[in-house]
Amino acid sequence: MSFPDIRPRRLRRTPAIRRLVEETRLAPAELILPLFLKEGATEPRPISSLPGVVQHSRESLRKVAHEAVTAGIGGLMLFGVPENTSKDETGSAGLDPDGILNVGLRDLVSEVGDATVIMSDLCLDEFTSHGHCGVLAADGSVDNDATLEIYAEMAVAQAAAGAHVVGPSGMMDGQVGVIRKALDRAGYQDVSVLAYAAKYAGAFYGPFREAVESTLQGDRRQYQQDPPNLREALREVDLDVAEGADMVMVKPALPYLDVIAAVRERVTIPVAAYQVSGEYSMVEAAAANGWIDRERTILETLTSIKRAGAQITLTYWALEAAQLLRTRY
Repeated sequence: MSFPDIRPRRLRRTPAIRRLVEETRLAPAELILPLFLKEGATEPRPISSLPGVVQHSRESLRKVAHEAVTAGIGGLMLFGVPENTSKDETGSAGLDPDGILNVGLRDLVSEVGDATVIMSDLCLDEFTSHGHCGVLAADGSVDNDATLEIYAEMAVAQAAAGAHVVGPSGMMDGQVGVIRKALDRAGYQDVSVLAYAAKYAGAFYGPFREAVESTLQGDRRQYQQDPPNLREALREVDLDVAEGADMVMVKPALPYLDVIAAVRERVTIPVAAYQVSGEYSMVEAAAANGWIDRERTILETLTSIKRAGAQITLTYWALEAAQLLRTRY
């Protein structure tokens, strides 16, 4: 009987050997923690479809910011959740310096300063009465160019509140260029733009809509990326880079690992991915039923996203993953 001379299993024999030759290694500094700040909340409010995730009060937001800094997490992405009475057709509460999102940004800056990267969601969907990412035209469609004017104002308001990075997520044509010019004109040349370059109109956003108390009527297929299309996503990425994006993002992550890989090959700027609410909730639900090993699955999904090419990942597990990585290594 002949035996193989080449045995790849030698490099898998012990945990120490596997760690030594590991090709893809996660680090807390690559993880971004999305946070929801609820207007008027006096204590954290659990989100039923996102077990372990809450709508924060201003006090609990400050506390979790310190926890994130201690854990070495790379950044925080803040979403504002206004009262329904604050919503209107144009999302004006998103521009208000005293609106919940801008108040939260100032709180984060006052608490942790430059110790982590403070990011802000730049979109109108949380603030509009109809729940769309832009203002509506007379026929009920989203008016791209009218929305851009508001995005420009919103970007400046968020920069004034202290955001280090703004994240335009509305998928309006030309949004990055308009935002970049508005920031520069207002003297915020150092504020970065994380472009949601390929945000797909997929089925994984349901729990997020509970988290932000979405009032969406209809769907967003007319302006978000169509799930079957990859080349179209690369065109979106090319446009955002040409308009001045500092980083580009693919959202969701796991169903679009091929897109992440293609974008990584395409650009020289940092690539991010958003492990969205539906991805998180599926794992939590399966783990709660005893069907999967929860902690292993968390790290395996995050590793797959990085292996595909994302050097930054937004994930609701950022704090826990940072703790798991410390014990693993």
